[in-house]
Amino acid sequence: MGYQKRAIDVNRTSDLTAEWPLQSSATLGSSVRAKGIERELRRKLPWATRKFLKVEAGKALLDMPGASLDEFEAASTTISQAMRGLANLPVLPSEAEDILSMSSRERHKWMGAGRLQSAGTRTVKLRGRSKAVTFHVFEPAHIEHILNGDLTEIWREEDGATLVENRRRAAGKAALTRAGKRHAPSKAAPVASDEMLDAQLEGWEEFVAKGFLR
Repeated sequence: MGYQKRAIDVNRTSDLTAEWPLQSSATLGSSVRAKGIERELRRKLPWATRKFLKVEAGKALLDMPGASLDEFEAASTTISQAMRGLANLPVLPSEAEDILSMSSRERHKWMGAGRLQSAGTRTVKLRGRSKAVTFHVFEPAHIEHILNGDLTEIWREEDGATLVENRRRAAGKAALTRAGKRHAPSKAAPVASDEMLDAQLEGWEEFVAKGFLR
């Protein structure tokens, strides 16, 4: 993939600009994905050069005013090479959520159900955090397949039907439990022994002692 240069002064090069078209197959129509591509392209450039690269309006733009021609050519060559692999760049969780218009909860649920298939994990250490973060990434072709097939809406309908069925079964089970409690035989009162009854009568011991029952 080539680039176009304009207003190049080969002696002092006060204005050096190059552009690369960014295909929709790379961004999958997501501004979040486009921003991720920008970060990936910048990561391949020297630290001092990264700020001169932007991804906007369907293109990658390198604008290096005041840079030397060698610096500009080196950066342009690096970006040209990196652009070839953008279509295969793994999709990050935030990008997948934006592309498929799904929530984080849905992403975790559908991954657990095997609908949304992980392409592996990536571990990064974010600025300001002491611990590294590990997360799943996804194949662009898999995300595109879900997007084109509108599978997320189908999954939501299936999940809704499953939820209704589960609630119906739970309500039926609860009704049976309540009915069983209403019709269960009451526990019979314990039968008191003669000795227990005798002990409850006032003066019974004296009555027995006088021999009136003999």
